[in-house]
Amino acid sequence: MNKATIIQRLEKITDSRFIVKDAPMAEYTSFKAGGKADVLVEPQNERELAEILKTVEDEGTGYMVLGNGSNILVRDGGFKGVIIKIGDAFNYVRQEGNYLICGSGTLMAAVSRKAAAAGLAGLEFASGIPGSIGGAVFMNAGAYGGEMVQVIDTVKVISKDGNEALCLTADELQMGYRHSVLQETGDVAVEVRLELQPGDPEKIKENIADFTQRRNSKQPVTYPSAGSFFKRPEGYFAGKLIQDAGLKGLCIGGAQVSELHSGFIINKGGATASDILQLMEVVQADVYDKFGVMLEPEVRIIGEEL
Repeated sequence: MNKATIIQRLEKITDSRFIVKDAPMAEYTSFKAGGKADVLVEPQNERELAEILKTVEDEGTGYMVLGNGSNILVRDGGFKGVIIKIGDAFNYVRQEGNYLICGSGTLMAAVSRKAAAAGLAGLEFASGIPGSIGGAVFMNAGAYGGEMVQVIDTVKVISKDGNEALCLTADELQMGYRHSVLQETGDVAVEVRLELQPGDPEKIKENIADFTQRRNSKQPVTYPSAGSFFKRPEGYFAGKLIQDAGLKGLCIGGAQVSELHSGFIINKGGATASDILQLMEVVQADVYDKFGVMLEPEVRIIGEEL
């Protein structure tokens, strides 16, 4: 990748204020760890996003689309390419009857609050999910028995090559456990239409308060992390396997298996991405040795080793 050429081309698409060279990814991810990206660009509308996608494809440049950065770990050697951040320009919610139309950069908590205020039920599970709704679609995020697939009507995407805008139904998104077809196609969600149900506003708020209390009491919300680090193995719970393996509280450098919830790896302070990844590998090896179950990370791990 020719960084200077890429930046010159990006500056013809969007204002230079929205282009960051050598972007410190610890500042853009909830783990607060990791190296720098060559370039980070934040498109200000769908047209700019499409042009940026065309540019990185034309240049043959590696890239990744980033939302709130709550499920990403960038290795300490950084990311050699372009991070396309879906930010404030895609942060909006409007109501149309029982539907909420949301920009993909809108935080899940904000969408959940909007639903509650409108007396619309079905999104209470999302109140504590820290990511953006675009990331939640990409991963089919879920909590407390709810998943995005249950509430999605349609999702507008820009094709990976930037040449098309498509409208996909929940069926077309092929959503499964922490999966959508966007993980294979590389198409980028820009707007999400949610179908909810009329409900009692007080009951909806009570459900959100209950989920919030449960989350705050059982999860290490005061430390940087990426939420549940591992996918749920079929027939098991990752946190219980890790706890039963005697790994609760285990530290490597600034990274720790949370003492509050063993399914979380947290940044206790000054953790490098390498600390977190070494701890991940120790957990995987010990759990496999003791129980014959290989834990797979739910967190997306990108970038280069130092």
